[in-house]
Amino acid sequence: MANNKIEDLRKRKEKITLGGGVKRIDKQHKNGKLTARERMNLLFDEGTFVELDAFVKHRCTNFGMEKQEAPGEGVVTGYGMVDGRLVYAFAQDFTVIGGSLGEMHAAKIVKVQENALKVGAPVVGMNDSGGARIQEAVDALSGYGKIFFNNTIASGVIPQISAIMGPSAGGAVYSPGITDFIYMVDQTSKMFITGPQVIKTVTGEEVSAEALGGAMTHNSTSGVAHFVAQNDEDCIMQIRRLLSFLPSNNMEIAPQYGTEDDINRLVPELDDLLPDNPNKPYDMFDIISRIVDDGDYYESQPHFAKNILTCFGRINGNTVGIIANQPKFLAGCLDINASDKSARFIRFCDAFNIPLLNIVDVPGFLPGTNQEYGGIIRHGAKMLYAYSEATVPKVTLITRKAYGGSYIAMCNKELGADVVLAWPSSEIAVMGPQGAANIIFRNDIKNAENPAEERAKKIAEYTAEFATPYKAAERGYVDDVIEPNATRPRLVDAFNMLMSKRETRPAKKHGNIPL
Repeated sequence: MANNKIEDLRKRKEKITLGGGVKRIDKQHKNGKLTARERMNLLFDEGTFVELDAFVKHRCTNFGMEKQEAPGEGVVTGYGMVDGRLVYAFAQDFTVIGGSLGEMHAAKIVKVQENALKVGAPVVGMNDSGGARIQEAVDALSGYGKIFFNNTIASGVIPQISAIMGPSAGGAVYSPGITDFIYMVDQTSKMFITGPQVIKTVTGEEVSAEALGGAMTHNSTSGVAHFVAQNDEDCIMQIRRLLSFLPSNNMEIAPQYGTEDDINRLVPELDDLLPDNPNKPYDMFDIISRIVDDGDYYESQPHFAKNILTCFGRINGNTVGIIANQPKFLAGCLDINASDKSARFIRFCDAFNIPLLNIVDVPGFLPGTNQEYGGIIRHGAKMLYAYSEATVPKVTLITRKAYGGSYIAMCNKELGADVVLAWPSSEIAVMGPQGAANIIFRNDIKNAENPAEERAKKIAEYTAEFATPYKAAERGYVDDVIEPNATRPRLVDAFNMLMSKRETRPAKKHGNIPL
């Protein structure tokens, strides 16, 4: 009798494991996608995945649903280890009723969220769904609401990572939208509130699903997504890589990794890296790659707002979040998209105890009616707010330009930078020498016998006196002017010194960030 019951259990589990059946699994593979179980097994260390709620069934009786079987309720959920650390995850199963979300499907995801929150473990959600299960009507909508609520409560407590590995439409996009990072798989993943057919009916616009909500659209144009992957395997390997930089929850620090990269390593190439012409661009990654451990960093949103860089790296084995202007794009100016991108990254790092390294070469905020009408004041204020609110160690390195409000927005001393270092090539001023000379010496230039010659002379005078780091250093706004080759050891020293930093803010329910 006992053996019969064990055999019955095995058969039931085998049926559930097959999901929607062999034909639908084959179709999933033909479309270049892995199944939900294959994705889970790839995410977790071999042999560590523990499934939850495999036997859950829906209880819908509308539109003949009582006759419809949905093995696993269209979603695989559970926990396991990623590089030996506990992680919870769910993967929607497109082979079962198109991965559509109903009451019990949602309940399985909610249980994963609640369990992860209890034990302080990250959650990875792999989305591949046709959306709400229409037959379940408001029960499906209720399920979405519970998921969104849990996403919000867990925000800043445990890392939440979403992978879009198929369709994600309508209300389904808002759970990923609340999470910390979104991955999309090129050509196979789609995200949109309303699909191409609805748009055509309502507005008359014709657009393909890929152009409307494909991976590159959301990675480069909308900024909704943070990473693009070539296929499912690449996506999951990237998620594992991201998790290696993050702590499991907001009470911990990120895991420390051993490195053979010498903490006292000098980088002579940095002495000659900047062009002689201060208006000539260079690649900021040439600096970042030389100062982080083993030249290794992982960039977030590499295709969006390229004028600012956000990436994770390690210094002396410890994770740091790096925000840096990129002179190669828009001269490194701050604009609406750069402000949004960096403010969100800063707040994530602060929530999860990840120190911030700010590398500054910024000539200002991007001028123009598009920026003003688009609310650059409101968006730029997000950066000021995020830096001021952050209590993690903040180290600022000024390499070249640091002008006006953008100098402040990149985390100067007054926004709470604990250590500010500057290269001798840095220019810390209210504005660039040419603009400043035009205003300050306007009458001298206008009344001169040779205005062009006088202007050049005044610009040279202003540059020599003020377009340097030394006035700021005289006032204590810059802690030290350093030789570029010594940047890595000085950063190692600064972050080591700041490891015991403790700083609090006034008690309040929450602030009101200028969204």
